[in-house]
Amino acid sequence: MDDYQEGDIVVIKAGEDWPQHLFQIHEVFEDCVTGYSLDGPLEDCYGEPPLDLILGLHKA
Repeated sequence: MDDYQEGDIVVIKAGEDWPQHLFQIHEVFEDCVTGYSLDGPLEDCYGEPPLDLILGLHKA
């Protein structure tokens, strides 16, 4: 498991109902993170994606 932290920006992989997008982490739990989408059609939406949807840290 990667050591994600509050404030990290990660890439969330695409699913059936959403495109790949950037997500800023607010809290990290054992099986998911919480936070907000930063771009795309889900911009500013709160979410709780499971860790397996994270492709990795966003490289600015």
